[in-house]
Amino acid sequence: MPHVALLGTGRLGEAIGQRLLQQGVTLHVWNRSTSRSRSLINNGAILSKDLCNLPINCREIITVLRDGSVTKNVIEQLGPLNNRCLIPMGTIGIQECKKLASHIEGKGGRILEAPVLGSRPQALSGTLLVMAGGEPELFEQQRPLLNLLAEDPLLVGPIGSGAATKLALNQLIASLTHAFSLSLRLVQQAEVPVETFMSILRSSALYAPTFDKKLQRMLDGHYADPNFSTALLRKDMRLFLEEATAAGLQSKGLHGLDSLLQEAKGGDLDDLDYCAMHELTQPKA
Repeated sequence: MPHVALLGTGRLGEAIGQRLLQQGVTLHVWNRSTSRSRSLINNGAILSKDLCNLPINCREIITVLRDGSVTKNVIEQLGPLNNRCLIPMGTIGIQECKKLASHIEGKGGRILEAPVLGSRPQALSGTLLVMAGGEPELFEQQRPLLNLLAEDPLLVGPIGSGAATKLALNQLIASLTHAFSLSLRLVQQAEVPVETFMSILRSSALYAPTFDKKLQRMLDGHYADPNFSTALLRKDMRLFLEEATAAGLQSKGLHGLDSLLQEAKGGDLDDLDYCAMHELTQPKA
């Protein structure tokens, strides 16, 4: 089986690593905090302490890092890439992705961006949704690796198109969750039974499965054990707005939601599940 390097072993990166180990990949891992890689090392991963000296037999290098800036800083620490393939799986901006591609090519490497939709459960079961951007030939070369993480990885277009697709989807996460939260609070204040409202909603074209996925958390105010945090959703919403502005799109309708998320910055909701934004739609005191 191939040797693969994994840079970034946070919540999602660790799950991706576990999946690759289960599928027989020889995994070399790096994280700024080595302790975050401990469970992977205990399960057979090999610790790489020095980014400059990743084993030459790691022909694929997956990054699962917080944002484009962190990804660029980490890649800058790598030695010559010698035609190795970088596969960024974190959420970054479109222009950041294109600049990253130029930087990687300048170091003698190749890039196939492969942001994913899904979180720990999907990573562990190999059912992530992969939206790749890059050269078709490179995508086909990397398909066997991507198939370990996704049932049907898709090539959505050239470099930057994967980032655009991921940001578009994450914007829907924020907008749908906020819209559902407001509607839920209004019907509750009007003393409509929640299940009556949900029964009508489920039978309509307005229904999205995420509503039921987050309903009980919202009703219980239970937002612990997140797979995707409020802080990360806020970061992605801001990235989407920056890209929408650069594209000349009319995005005024989203600025109120962005402001609402900004109000929570640095507070108790940051490290909780993103549906904790339900707390932001409470009636004002």
